[in-house]
Amino acid sequence: MHTIFVVEDEENIREMICYALNNSSFKAKGFSKAEELYEALKEKTPHLFLLDIMLEGDDGYTILQELRKREETRETPVIMLTAKSSEYDKVKGLDMGADDYITKPFGVMELISRVKAVLRRFPQEVEESVHLSLGEIFMDLEKRMVYVDDVPVELTYKEFELLSYLLYNRDIVLTRTKLMAEIWGFSYQGESRTVDVHIRSLRQKLGDAGKYIQTVRNVGYKIGE
Repeated sequence: MHTIFVVEDEENIREMICYALNNSSFKAKGFSKAEELYEALKEKTPHLFLLDIMLEGDDGYTILQELRKREETRETPVIMLTAKSSEYDKVKGLDMGADDYITKPFGVMELISRVKAVLRRFPQEVEESVHLSLGEIFMDLEKRMVYVDDVPVELTYKEFELLSYLLYNRDIVLTRTKLMAEIWGFSYQGESRTVDVHIRSLRQKLGDAGKYIQTVRNVGYKIGE
């Protein structure tokens, strides 16, 4: 799963971008300013950066310069986000090392398509975690085993897939339609109540740890503390 760092000081836009990316098989993390980004880079280097240009403190151009100076991020692709639309602004960002440029306002589908296009141009090795965990829940994806407080829990194939998908999208609200599509496939003809039945069974089998699976009324489900 590709990790994407999003630097955007407008909270509603930042959350919208992260939500869209997280629901498109990416793992997005948002930051409101350069200092937060630099702190996170001490722990992890993402596969792509989305940088807003108009930021308080270090602007997007300054952050881009800093990223291109660092050995660990020198080759990491960068897409610039900005309300500026003049040819000069676009050329400036590209000349400084940006790989693409999206002008606000933009559509979510365009954003996702641009991200995918840039990642195709810069193929990188993606580390796939073989373990997922939350609180007392621990999943071993290679052995397809689930434990709660180190005690094995026996799940059906679909229950395992459902739990792992929820954990991959931790804290993200997933609609019943989305869960049906991802776990049962678009061609599945069952009703969305199938999701509710499997969620109910999961909660029962997880015992007290079932509390992490939360119902979002009239929408679907999410998992988180």
